[in-house]
Amino acid sequence: MTRIRSPFFPRLSTVMGMCAALGTAGCGGPPIVDAGPIEPARPDAAAAPTIDALRDASAWLAGHYSSAAQAAEDATYFDVRLHIVPIWPDRVDGPWFYVEQAMASALDKPYRQRIYRLSAVPDLKVESVIYELPGNPLQWAGAWEHPERFNALDPAILQVRPGCSVVLAYAGPERMTGGTEGDGCMSALRGAAYATSEVVLTPTGMETWDRGFDASNRQVWGATKGPYRFVKDAPAPVEPMPPDMPVGDEAPVVAPAAEPAKDPS
Repeated sequence: MTRIRSPFFPRLSTVMGMCAALGTAGCGGPPIVDAGPIEPARPDAAAAPTIDALRDASAWLAGHYSSAAQAAEDATYFDVRLHIVPIWPDRVDGPWFYVEQAMASALDKPYRQRIYRLSAVPDLKVESVIYELPGNPLQWAGAWEHPERFNALDPAILQVRPGCSVVLAYAGPERMTGGTEGDGCMSALRGAAYATSEVVLTPTGMETWDRGFDASNRQVWGATKGPYRFVKDAPAPVEPMPPDMPVGDEAPVVAPAAEPAKDPS
């Protein structure tokens, strides 16, 4: 199996050299909330398989996606644009990603914005810990085009979504599958009690099936026929924001749009 080298893991000697030059304040940044840092890569043979899994997941996850092809085939699915970009590349407790999802008809009003942090777990698995952005997430809309904006955000203030982490494992040479575990990912959307996510990840695309269930385990939101199929590096050109559009902390709180007739999950 061909392994893709990820830019997110510097050599340990390089990191140690930087730490010696900068002092402890320059190494790793602030502490992580509710999720301990992973250890830097080690050269011993026992650790190598797990490190490969983390590198593969990181390389495959990053990118720009579109479900336009699926929407064209089946009108019950939205044309959704998904952007997953690395942030804080100098931290050694990652990799970290900013994730933004929006309908193609409302690119400036994403319906999902999250921070992911990947970490290696036993048995060749990778865990994606899900964090919420502080304040009004819409102030970060479009930040996938300028991920350096997140340099002003302290990861220590991020809040973990308990029970919503996704665990991925190899299901073939270039395929990982997994999802949330149990019913611990709380959701109050449309009368739901909890939410689940199922994921298939490959170098060229991703399938995601997010659903909400009520206390009687009846599905109340999300796609009903199957997962959304996202093709990597296939979104249509995105119009840039007007130059007078406020960004960062200047962005206004936008009232939620009317609920669509079908759910993009």
